[in-house]
Amino acid sequence: MTTDRPHLAVIGAGPAGLAATVAAAAHGVRVTLLDSAAQPGGQFYRQPAAELRAHRPQALHHDWRTWERLRDALDTYVEAGAVTHLTDHHVWFVERHADRFTVHALLGPEQEDPVAAHADAVLLATGGYEKVLPFPGWALPGVLTAGGAQALLKGTLAVSGRTAVVAGSGPLLLPVATGLAAAGVQIAALVESADPKAFVRRSRALAAQPGKLAEGAGYAVRLLRHRVRTLTRHTVVEAHGTGRLEAVTVAALDGEGRVRPGTGRRIACDTLAVGHGMLPHTDLAETLGCRLDGMNVQVDDEQRTDVPGVWAAGETTGIGGSALALAEGHIAGRSAAARLAGRAPDPHGWAAAARARTRLREFAAALDAVYAPPAHWSELITDDTVVCRCEEVTGGVIREAVAELGAGDVRTVKLLTRAGMGWCQGRVCAPAVAGLAGCQLAPSRRPFARPVPLGVLAREDTHPTGRGSS
Repeated sequence: MTTDRPHLAVIGAGPAGLAATVAAAAHGVRVTLLDSAAQPGGQFYRQPAAELRAHRPQALHHDWRTWERLRDALDTYVEAGAVTHLTDHHVWFVERHADRFTVHALLGPEQEDPVAAHADAVLLATGGYEKVLPFPGWALPGVLTAGGAQALLKGTLAVSGRTAVVAGSGPLLLPVATGLAAAGVQIAALVESADPKAFVRRSRALAAQPGKLAEGAGYAVRLLRHRVRTLTRHTVVEAHGTGRLEAVTVAALDGEGRVRPGTGRRIACDTLAVGHGMLPHTDLAETLGCRLDGMNVQVDDEQRTDVPGVWAAGETTGIGGSALALAEGHIAGRSAAARLAGRAPDPHGWAAAARARTRLREFAAALDAVYAPPAHWSELITDDTVVCRCEEVTGGVIREAVAELGAGDVRTVKLLTRAGMGWCQGRVCAPAVAGLAGCQLAPSRRPFARPVPLGVLAREDTHPTGRGSS
């Protein structure tokens, strides 16, 4: 491989990052693909550890053939020297120079060894993370996020208990419930807060994606096969247990999204997988100065941000699922390859991906409206419910900061109560704090994308990695 080719750093090896890497490499660009996981695929294509010797890993996945094509193409380009795939690289900062970028990462599970990779351009495919809405008892062992339950099953072929309730809102609940049921877990109930009538109001946008509707119907058939009870317009009110989860109380919601008095029912379980959608990972984009549209990185038709030399694709530009991430990644990779080669890209080369992107964005917007969390979910947070688990800040303390000290935004609540100052830096508690403060959730503007040892910041001899830097 010649080293005079333009060099693109892709951060994130999920669907968007893989599609971008393959597209850019196919059009003559050297690519360094950095990812924190030991294997490519991201959360959607998460694989069990090789030591587990899974005979049928595809049983836990949707659209397995697409994954196989991406994996095989990546392996081909790695063998040819066109792509360098750096696993276990936790990117914490991207430094922008006059005409180049330096990607700073921490290597390995201990995240103590600093490395740096240099590139002519950067493509952010950093994905998203789950939105957590607390309720009494949510800190009990046995309560985990829906995505966490799915990651546990996909990555370790393990489950956290024998009887589960899957609850919250969003399309992720369906594969989580069916996956756990197929693994032998008894699903005591699937509790969905959305109103089925909302699907009728969005029928036109939803009908434009018959493949997605068929996928949803397939999940419904599997739920019936496993005799899973489905409760719509319901929500989890409280989790119960001494030492660990033993049961949950769920209740019906009225038309305004409030719990209807007298409708509570207790369901015995040892696992609660709960989720209310996702939020984009925008930390690296923020430190680079990329413009955001709400919580999403703003991009143009080529997936370019407003910062020269920086592209973004996938969930970081808006939560929309793997198919949308693949389309955006393909467009971003081809655009970056053309721009780095000094030529204007030909949009006809990605016309099919662009059409898919338009339809899938409309579909995602419809789902987002249907699966909005209950309007009054924050009323379920009692004053003694721990909202910020890192700093052990309760709902009552946050309400006091708002009512008596005048806090009107997440940052002010953080300064007054320490909510969000812990290890996760508010990624878990920020939605709940915003709900209790009655304000919009806004980007945090962190200087770094993850905690960094002081020794790394003080060290001046951060060494370039010998794999993929130039």
